[in-house]
Amino acid sequence: MACCGGCLCCQCCCNEGETRTPEELTILGETREDEDEILPRKDYESLDYDRCINEPFLDVLEGLDNKKARKYEAIKWILVFAIGVSTGLTGLFVDFFVRLFTQMKFSLVGQSVEECSENGCLALSLLELLALNMMFVFISSVLVLIEPVAAGSGIPEIKSYLNGVKIPGIVRLRTFICKVTGVLFAVAAGLFVGKEGPMIHSGAIIGAGLPQFQSITFKKIRFHFPYFRSDRDKRDFVSAGAAAGVAAAFGAPIGGTLFSLEEGSSFWNQALTWKVLFCSMSATFTLNFFRSGINFNKWGSFQLPGLLNFGEFKCVDGDKTCHLWTAVDLAFFVLMGVAGGLLGALFNCINKRLAKYRMRNVHPKARFIRVLESLLVCMVTTLVIFVASVALGECRDLVSTSNNTSTQGSVNEEVNSTIRRFFCYNNTYNDMATLFFNPQEVAIHQLFHQNATFSPITLSLFFVLYFVLSCWTYGVSVPSGLFVPSLLCGASLGRLVANVLKINFHMQIYSGTFALIGAAAFLGGVVRMTISLTVILIESTNEITYGLPIMITLMVAKWTGDFFNKGIYDIHIHLKGVPLLEWETEVEMDKLTASDIMEPNLTYVYPHTRIQSLVSILRTTVYHAFPVVTENRDNEKEFMKGNILISNNIKFKKSSVLTRAGEQRRRCQSMKSYPSSELRNVCDEQTAVEPAEEGQDILQQMLERRHVPYPNLYPDQSPSEEWTMEERFRPLTFHGLILRSQLVNLLIRGVCYAENQSSASQPRLSHSEMTEDYPRFPDIHDLDLALLNPRMIVDVTPYMNPCPYTVSPNTRVSQVFNLFRTMGLRHLPVVNAVGESCTQGCWRTLCDPVVPQNNQTGFCSGLT
Repeated sequence: MACCGGCLCCQCCCNEGETRTPEELTILGETREDEDEILPRKDYESLDYDRCINEPFLDVLEGLDNKKARKYEAIKWILVFAIGVSTGLTGLFVDFFVRLFTQMKFSLVGQSVEECSENGCLALSLLELLALNMMFVFISSVLVLIEPVAAGSGIPEIKSYLNGVKIPGIVRLRTFICKVTGVLFAVAAGLFVGKEGPMIHSGAIIGAGLPQFQSITFKKIRFHFPYFRSDRDKRDFVSAGAAAGVAAAFGAPIGGTLFSLEEGSSFWNQALTWKVLFCSMSATFTLNFFRSGINFNKWGSFQLPGLLNFGEFKCVDGDKTCHLWTAVDLAFFVLMGVAGGLLGALFNCINKRLAKYRMRNVHPKARFIRVLESLLVCMVTTLVIFVASVALGECRDLVSTSNNTSTQGSVNEEVNSTIRRFFCYNNTYNDMATLFFNPQEVAIHQLFHQNATFSPITLSLFFVLYFVLSCWTYGVSVPSGLFVPSLLCGASLGRLVANVLKINFHMQIYSGTFALIGAAAFLGGVVRMTISLTVILIESTNEITYGLPIMITLMVAKWTGDFFNKGIYDIHIHLKGVPLLEWETEVEMDKLTASDIMEPNLTYVYPHTRIQSLVSILRTTVYHAFPVVTENRDNEKEFMKGNILISNNIKFKKSSVLTRAGEQRRRCQSMKSYPSSELRNVCDEQTAVEPAEEGQDILQQMLERRHVPYPNLYPDQSPSEEWTMEERFRPLTFHGLILRSQLVNLLIRGVCYAENQSSASQPRLSHSEMTEDYPRFPDIHDLDLALLNPRMIVDVTPYMNPCPYTVSPNTRVSQVFNLFRTMGLRHLPVVNAVGESCTQGCWRTLCDPVVPQNNQTGFCSGLT
């Protein structure tokens, strides 16, 4: 849900204490150095998730029979399956080339190191490694320059999108190409980044673009596909794509579904759950089928479910002293959760300061500076890897696997095949080089399943170096994930704890379990995920018995970390200025009502409005929607005689406003048809007390009692900032909402009628014509005014939403908040008990300016 929790009361709190905004403080040179200086950006918009129930939409519903409904549902299932398969194939593409480039690099450099260790030419090996890594990073960083939103993991942006905030370019095809290509070069370059986070972003882009059958980047890709042309459908497909990305990355379809539900959606369509799970399953088994066939040449077998596999945790058969974990170990797991939460909070704090430094000193400068920063990080990382592997590693004995069973032996053989023997002989290996001179997934396998011990000094140094470099790397201008670096960093810490307990306290423990719990603790302390991350790790280990320790560890890590700061993704969402609503309101919010946070300055349109007025409103405001209102006048009969335009508006108001007297008359007419004389008598008694004056109802009487004179305002006049208070706050009757995109569409297509004609002569647009230009609707500034007659009139009533959600002025902010968040609203009018618009109620969001409403129509406009 868009909009920070603090934005809810910004209007009512600014009257007390500090009255200057952060923008004003910056202009005055009084910039604050705290997190409040981050402002929501103006180029963010919210999604129109709520359906617009207008006449074209109702025409579609009337023509929708059971056969068409089944066809529509079948198309949706086919598209969900296609999204899952495409995401799986994308993961296969990334994994194949990452393995290819990484194996080529390590085989070349490893052979050079082995030869140069005897000939004394290690500097040449270092130059080879440095040249390859910097070349890969340069390509990745240049791709980010082409599409800047491809930088990072993309999870903060996708989380924002799923919660209702539309970030420019985040789901475009060009972003997808730069993201996928850039991440494989970044990972192959040896940077401490992962490819799992970008996979989530890539899946979301596939979900957004595939059902549209068109591309803005490649304009020739455009097919006539009239289905799913709304933000509501697009966001649902993005949810499925993001879940498929998680499933492909970890081989965890259930975890992917929970991730999309827990982290990505403040509001959820229950009918979507089964489709998201099906999409995740499709991605998992597509990737599993092709990876298993390519790597093992066994097509039809399913042995590699995801890009990241933890392997099988299993004790050696016959070893009765071995156990994966015991109840005693839970106490250590809790302590590791506390440590993971503290270290995760420290990681987030340092990374936040680095991100702020980049925003102030790197991003404002020339774009090639970002490339230079990426190359600098790559150079330092390469030097650390090489020097630490050559100079800081210890030679450790390699444990024989001859006594193991075939299953466990095959696992150990795979692990032992990836050890590095730099400067170590006689059945020994270099423990530091084994961790640094391997892909990150292989290093995680080593820490989880290597029977031999790693030196405590090596593990300590590895943890410190990896912690610092991964924190520095996350945020540079390359596509980068954070899951794998966090898992590897935490696994080294967990393995260190296992070594201490084994060596110093002689405890019989399973080292792989402690490495897994350490990985979960650190990752949980960084990202603060609970339910979905628990299921993801359980599915990745394929060991259900780890459910309890993983869940306890993640809960403790989250509670500990939340005491100091937020998760890394929430921090970056805030730094990017995304107005995202919190899960709950603060206690002080219950003291406020909707009337306290309404926007008092309202721009509205009439049911029948001249083109010149609409153009003026659209060109002088940036609001996304406008309330459709009529004025309440005591001399309406005189206006109906004098001005056709005003007469049309008054007639519409009389025909659309439901009054108690009118409803009573309708019911009485219905009651008279009953044979019972009692009902007829009751009706006669009630009709006897009706007002004597014909046509006057209860609503009109109420209006007359509270009416005060006000200047005349004709519908061909635009609301002006120079209005007097009397003009600004006049009684208005609220009839519905119409979107900016709909008004522009009506103007471009010439939907209007002349003043000497009836509104029935106005052309009628179908629902497909109204949504044809989605998602890039024309802009009002692209409109050729020479083709328009400014005196023509537009009847907006068939295209407005006559039944949006509304609230009373006395509704508590907590109730408004829950309605806004759970229903995925973007606009929320505040209307009083007699249907009048309340003094401009609006949810203030800086990224999507509020739709001002007048006198008695409050308008709560926020991002869903």
